[in-house]
Amino acid sequence: MQEILGKYSKEKSNLIQILNEVQEYYGYIPENAQVEISEYLSITMAQIYGVITFYSRFTLKPRGKYHIAVCLGTACYVKGSEKILDRAKEKLGIDVGETTKDGKFSLEATRCIGACGLAPVFTVNEEVYGKATVKTLDEAIDKIMENPE
Repeated sequence: MQEILGKYSKEKSNLIQILNEVQEYYGYIPENAQVEISEYLSITMAQIYGVITFYSRFTLKPRGKYHIAVCLGTACYVKGSEKILDRAKEKLGIDVGETTKDGKFSLEATRCIGACGLAPVFTVNEEVYGKATVKTLDEAIDKIMENPE
């Protein structure tokens, strides 16, 4: 943490950049990191928590190696993204916000990823699957399961 914090001045305006770097390093933002950030920037834990929970990019729990996010924004929802999300929950045996016991998959429902023209959309890590179907989701998960890294 000291290496990350050392890159930034103690200005409160650096909070999001610091959180982003912590998220990239740990895969989530652990409580001990929040405490160190709070002390470093002289801001309350509540302020940090508010920022973390406001932005969907940040998470307080470890994510799986493969993070699946299904868009439930209006365009995606109207075109059937809820069926894709339901299938993901069924296939992975987890609910939104959870990670499989083996740490391989995590699942999130998002409000918009900015690809409305490709609706419905889901992502696996940074890869976008547009004009998606339940079959597209099954194929993406099956491919990961067949080719473990």
